[in-house]
Amino acid sequence: MNSLAKVPVTVVTGFLGSGKTTLIQHLLANPNGKKLAVLVNEFGSEGVDGEILKSCADANCPEENIVELANGCICCTVADDFIPTMEQLLARPVRPDHILIETSGLALPKPLLKAFDWPEIRSRITVDGVIALADAEAVAAGRFAPDPDAVEAQRATDENLDHETPLSEVFEDQIACADIVLLTKADLAGSAGIEAAKAVIAAEMPRRVPMLPITDGAIDARIILGLGAAAENDLAARPSHHDGEEEHEHDDFASVVIDLPEVTDVDALVASVQKLAREQNVLRAKGYVAVAGKPMRLLLQAVGERVRHQFDKPWGAGIRQSKLVVIGEHGDIDEAAIKAGLGI
Repeated sequence: MNSLAKVPVTVVTGFLGSGKTTLIQHLLANPNGKKLAVLVNEFGSEGVDGEILKSCADANCPEENIVELANGCICCTVADDFIPTMEQLLARPVRPDHILIETSGLALPKPLLKAFDWPEIRSRITVDGVIALADAEAVAAGRFAPDPDAVEAQRATDENLDHETPLSEVFEDQIACADIVLLTKADLAGSAGIEAAKAVIAAEMPRRVPMLPITDGAIDARIILGLGAAAENDLAARPSHHDGEEEHEHDDFASVVIDLPEVTDVDALVASVQKLAREQNVLRAKGYVAVAGKPMRLLLQAVGERVRHQFDKPWGAGIRQSKLVVIGEHGDIDEAAIKAGLGI
C-alpha cells in the first residue's frame, strides 16, 4: 500500500447479540490476504468481545492490532480515546491494510462517522463502508416493527405510546446508516423468516442496499470489504432519529458487572440467566465463568432468553474469576435483584 493512501475502515454495527463478534472472527480467519486491525467498543466497564477476538489473533492480525475501548461510546470520547487509538494503529511497524471497528450494540453509528472528519485522521483514513447486522429471526418476529394498526389502537388509550422505544430507535438508526445489511442467524430464521425480515428492513431503509443472509458470520471478505463508500462524506444519505442534536445520550441503557462464585451446575446458571431475561427484561449478558473441576473458562453469551456457552481456553496463571456483564434498559437494571436472580 502506498504510504499516502488512506487506510479503509469498516464500521460493523448491529443490535445487541446480532453477531458482530462472530462476523469479525470469520474475517480474521479469512482475511483474503489483508493485514487487519480491530477496534472493539464495548458498553460497560468489563470487555468480553475484545478478549474473544484476541484468541483469534494470527500473523494477519497480531494481538497488538486488536484494541478494546470499554466503558464509553467512542464517538463521545473522540479526543481522549478514539483519535489516539486510531493513531496508534496507523503507527504500527506494519500498517494495517484495513481496520475493522466493532461498535457497541447500543451505539448509534452516525455520530461515529462524524468523528472521521477530525483533522488528525481525516487525511489518513476513510470509512470504506458501514455493515449493519440484524438478527433475522428476531426481526421476522416483529420485535422492532410493531403492527401499525395495533400501535394506533393502543395510542388511542395511552398517549404515552406516541413515542418509539429507545431500542427501536437504535435499531432503525443502525440499519439507516448501512451500506450493506447482513441478516444473521439465517439458519434459525429459515427462508420465510429471511423474506419477512427483508420486508421489515426495506420499509425502514431510506435507500436500497443489499441485504444478505448469513449463518455463523460466514461471508466472503471481498463482499463487505473494499466498498469504497467514503461514508464520512455521505452523511446526508444516512438519516438518524438524532439528526440536529448537538449531543446524543446513552442514559436509556445501563450495565452492571456481576462477580460470580465458581459454578458447579452450568445448566442452573443458564436457567437463571433466562429467568432474568423473562422477569427483569435483561437484554444481554456475557462473560467468562469458572466451572468447578474444569481448567477451561466458560464463555457465556445471552441475548434475551437465548443463551450460548462454550469452553474457549484455559484460565492460565491468572485468577479464576467469574464475571458477567448484564445490560438492559436503564430502569430495568437492578444490581441487587440481578444478584438475587443469580443466587448470589
